[in-house]
Amino acid sequence: MFALNGFFIAGTVVCAVAVLLGVIATIIRRYPDDWALIATGATELFLVIYGVAAAIRQAGGEVVQGELWEFWGYLLTALIIPPVAFFWAVADKSRWANTVLAVSGAIVFVMLFRMEQIWNVGVAA
Repeated sequence: MFALNGFFIAGTVVCAVAVLLGVIATIIRRYPDDWALIATGATELFLVIYGVAAAIRQAGGEVVQGELWEFWGYLLTALIIPPVAFFWAVADKSRWANTVLAVSGAIVFVMLFRMEQIWNVGVAA
């Protein structure tokens, strides 16, 4: 387990909102509306801020307990997911595009959880 910090809590909230809005939009059978797309954009914005903060923390001398390449690999991969889901939803315009947006939020949450494990604990989950 790892210690909860503000970044993890904020990321959890952002991802949860993105998942919730995507699921609700899927249930009510609507094409992706602005709220679901904005939530996915907020997820991407959070990841950018998280990455900048991680770089600043490292530059300040804080050490990643796990493998450095693994942490940054997870972050770079997570940064790809919301834009892919966003453009998929813009191009698809079906109710299932909302599901893609919801799943992208869930995937980013799992990756954030793993990044926090790597940063704080350094052991495989």
